[in-house]
Amino acid sequence: MKLIAQIRLNPSPEQHAALLATLTEANAACDAISSIAWQEHEFRRIPLQKLAYHHVKDSFQIGAQVLIRCIAKVADAYKLDRKVQRSFRPHGALAFDDRNLSWYTAKEAVTIWTVAGRQYIPYSLGDHQRALLPYRRGESDLVFHNGVFYLLAVCDVPEPDEQQMNGVLGIDLGIVNLATDSDSEAHLGAQVDRKQQWYVHRRSALQAVGTKSAKRRLRQLSGQQRRFQKDTNHRISKQLVAKAERTKRAIALEELTHIRQRTRVNGPTQRSRHSNWAFAQLRQFISYKAQRIGIAVLAVDPRNTSRTCSVCGHCEKANRCSQAIFCCVVCRHQATADVNAAINIRNRAESQTAYGVQPSG
Repeated sequence: MKLIAQIRLNPSPEQHAALLATLTEANAACDAISSIAWQEHEFRRIPLQKLAYHHVKDSFQIGAQVLIRCIAKVADAYKLDRKVQRSFRPHGALAFDDRNLSWYTAKEAVTIWTVAGRQYIPYSLGDHQRALLPYRRGESDLVFHNGVFYLLAVCDVPEPDEQQMNGVLGIDLGIVNLATDSDSEAHLGAQVDRKQQWYVHRRSALQAVGTKSAKRRLRQLSGQQRRFQKDTNHRISKQLVAKAERTKRAIALEELTHIRQRTRVNGPTQRSRHSNWAFAQLRQFISYKAQRIGIAVLAVDPRNTSRTCSVCGHCEKANRCSQAIFCCVVCRHQATADVNAAINIRNRAESQTAYGVQPSG
């Protein structure tokens, strides 16, 4: 299982300037490589390397291995989009491997190549990152964010043996509550909704102003909202995985294909609320946290889970008497709609595992 360890570098002022100059020079080289790729219509890494290597090597003060990584960065960028010429931010991330970056974990320091020569730089990290670093493999990205340098190290952590489970915890991802489990516990509904609505109204007000400072504030607001979502998703996933571990149960999640089209929303307010949440990220967080401690995660088809009675199994659109309430027209079973859906997800997962369907992360 691949995880990222984010390590904060603590350079001296001179080293900080050297790292910044390295990113600037490398990304300028990326722009030059991109120009060659665009002019020659050659976006594959190896042919592009043959075209650009010597010209760029003579024009920029970067080492051979850094240049190779720059060419790979440009080729990867064109894999995403070949319709426009790609350009690179002066302080964009740069990949380093063991030939130009060495780790001294006992001393909590690295040596890294820069345009001012190789630099010995101490770093700081928490217990989580310290536990990951022994499994570091391959490249690490040098990232400059808000005036601070970080190394993002890829760590290939061995997966534990899957635990013996005594049941399944079904989880429904919804609108009123971001996640509801089959034990009838809802996770972060109203308080998240209030915060999301504040972002919506604030963004709308700034868009109406339209000034340069308002646009700058909009970019800041977007970053704040992403961080809020990420933190919220981390907290929800941590709670759910801890519950599954405590009760010795696997986790069942709905498949996310077309989730926004499948889920019923009422009015523009709910539509905005639903489309603005990172459900895929929440599912990813639940999956990797569970995987790390050997808890199976099952993906089930969520179709009609919101319309099917979890007691008698009757499926009909009329069973949803409102967005929040489920009321079966046959057996008269009544429950919170999200809870009913979570129980259906649990039941489907239990029936799948009985027939040998394998867990999926």
